[in-house]
Amino acid sequence: MELADVLVLVISFVLLLAIGVPISYSIGISAVLTMLLSIDSLATFTTVAQRMATGLDSFALLAIPFFILAGQLMNRGGIAKRLIDFAKVFVGRLPGGLAFVNILAAMFFGAISGSAVAAASAIGGFMGERMEKEGYDRDFSAAVNITSSTTGLIIPPSNI
Repeated sequence: MELADVLVLVISFVLLLAIGVPISYSIGISAVLTMLLSIDSLATFTTVAQRMATGLDSFALLAIPFFILAGQLMNRGGIAKRLIDFAKVFVGRLPGGLAFVNILAAMFFGAISGSAVAAASAIGGFMGERMEKEGYDRDFSAAVNITSSTTGLIIPPSNI
């Protein structure tokens, strides 16, 4: 890579950032401009299109939104509420019981869905309001939900 290519890359990136273009677009546009100086335009656009298609062809990245969708469907279908009620039978009477209920329900939900993202989405959407209504701090309930949603990952069938 020549000095001129490096200068075009850095200057175009800084200029795009200065005018308020988002970082991801600035990186992409700067890379395309630098490639246009180095190689033929057809090869540049072919390479960019191929890299973008390869980046989208990832099953792991496609699984995340589908796990969130599964979590929301289970939440709307009532599975999350039933799991919370089931967990409340075991630990609801303890001091700080609703936080324990959140942990146990997220563990059960993570074991069913196999995804921490789905557990955080479904259980957190329901338990956040419930914990806040019963006097828990909003930051505390968010922290409990975030940390408890990962417990389902150690229980099969997890997507790890």
